[in-house]
Amino acid sequence: MAHILIIDDDPNICLVLVNLVKQMGLDCSVAYTLKEGLFLGRSRAVDLVLLDLRLPDGNGLDILPDLMKTPGEPEVIIITGSGDFRGAETAFKYGAWDYVQKPFLLNEVSLPMTRALQYRGEKKAFALPVALVRSKIVGESDVVLKCLEEVAKASVTDAGVLITGETGTGKELFARAIHENSKRASRPFITVDCGALPDTLVESTLFGHEKGAFTGAQTKQEGLVIQAHGGTLMLDEVGDLPLAVQKSFLRTLQEKCVRPIGGKAEKAVDFRLVAATHLDLDQMVREKRFREDLLYRIRAIEIRLPPLRERGKDIEAIALKKIHELARRYGIETKAVSPEFFNTLAAHPWPGNVRELINVLEYALASAGDDPTLFPKHLPLSCRMARLSFDPVPRPRPGRETLAVPDEDESLPSLQEYRTRMEKSI
Repeated sequence: MAHILIIDDDPNICLVLVNLVKQMGLDCSVAYTLKEGLFLGRSRAVDLVLLDLRLPDGNGLDILPDLMKTPGEPEVIIITGSGDFRGAETAFKYGAWDYVQKPFLLNEVSLPMTRALQYRGEKKAFALPVALVRSKIVGESDVVLKCLEEVAKASVTDAGVLITGETGTGKELFARAIHENSKRASRPFITVDCGALPDTLVESTLFGHEKGAFTGAQTKQEGLVIQAHGGTLMLDEVGDLPLAVQKSFLRTLQEKCVRPIGGKAEKAVDFRLVAATHLDLDQMVREKRFREDLLYRIRAIEIRLPPLRERGKDIEAIALKKIHELARRYGIETKAVSPEFFNTLAAHPWPGNVRELINVLEYALASAGDDPTLFPKHLPLSCRMARLSFDPVPRPRPGRETLAVPDEDESLPSLQEYRTRMEKSI
């Protein structure tokens, strides 16, 4: 029998929900605070949580991620009297099943409860143990594991995937992981950086061209779309794709065929598209710089990669792996790493993410030379300074007189006067 956890501080609402749960033939428990609700969720396997947002000890959204990580990994339905659009958006981002506003009709709660429990039953019945191929993705942080769950879901379909995130977060690694865990794993994985292609060569690179199709086309060239036939095509920095090419590429996606430049016949193609960008494509659509219909096609599934600064202990795991890889590449002895070295890395904000981390580690190894252990002194100045914090205005030490800085029109004190004043201040 499924167990339902109700977290709400209103006794009348709790009574209504308890009666509803019993009418559905289910078991339930009730908590009136966030602390009590989290305790009950951790005490036994819960299938579904009915969670209020405004509680005496805080906002229900504060414990939503922790609730979903309790032993039962329950689905969560938000039931609240605060009709907050941002709250609903945040709840859905965390993975809430539904968002119901008070006052409510019983079927407005019972229907999503039924669907959520049906989903859980089907999920358990058809769950198969799958060993996910990580494709060099390192890390066990919650945010990365969540992304890997999305990779697993995307791998069993042919739907278009859009991977978003800051520059250097590993978008190509995740795209390759989708490919390597899919039915297309034995076929080509073709990647192209749209931002690195001149506008005049984009169409030729993607679709190919016939000999003599334009000035300089001395030989026939097969496009990357055709090369990806049967496999996966990754368009990195898809936001840099020119508008004219976006229209042509959209037709290729819809019709599953491509005509090389200068060609007379279309060729059938079968490829899976994974796109990636660090840009805000929705904003680009509003500014008429990206086609809305193309965005719909490439974003059937979206995976948002977290920046390195939000990955906690993953920084240490990635650093260790890369230090060993770099040592092998340069033919040097693997070095020990001091705890202070890792602490310094953890304090850095990493605007360049994993790519920046690798560059910093290369610097550290070069700086260390024959030293057997890496210490903070081997890191670049920018990393070492990140651990320090300074007051914007220096404060005088207690019990000492401060010396005023003379204005520009004041004469500087003589050396003897300065010594006398300093002696008095000590």
